[in-house]
Amino acid sequence: MSEISFKGERVITYGDLPAIGEKAPHFDLIKTDLSKAKLEDFKGKRVILNIFPSIDTGVCATSVRNFNERATELDNTVVLCISRDLPFAQKRFVNDEGLKNVINLSDFKEREFGKDYGVEMITGPLEGLLSRVVIVLDENLNVIHTQQVPDIAEEPNYLAALKTLL
Repeated sequence: MSEISFKGERVITYGDLPAIGEKAPHFDLIKTDLSKAKLEDFKGKRVILNIFPSIDTGVCATSVRNFNERATELDNTVVLCISRDLPFAQKRFVNDEGLKNVINLSDFKEREFGKDYGVEMITGPLEGLLSRVVIVLDENLNVIHTQQVPDIAEEPNYLAALKTLL
């Protein structure tokens, strides 16, 4: 379990993030067209997992925009933006914003991703949603970077994540 905060209020997450060097846990998530995406679909590419509570909040939306912009500079890399938002909300956001360099995925259906990756908040006002985390995977889907943002209201360290891919 990790202890983080939301605007100063203590929040506990379920479990721990995957360890550096470890194979990323399998996932089945829902795309904006309601089809399934599996972790294995991205083998052979470097993967940034941008995990957050809700696309309809300012900091979450900013992280999606930031990674969308920075993804254009990365070779053989895919950015997966993961939340428990409904796929319809995720699709509306990327369409309204004109974002083409990120893939939005939802954990709304099976709700296992949050537990398997140790990012589900189990206390606090956002209980049941995913905490703000960035995980970077290499081409073999091994974890090469993790950041659990200490306060959900703060942005992740984009540069630290991106440096692992240079």
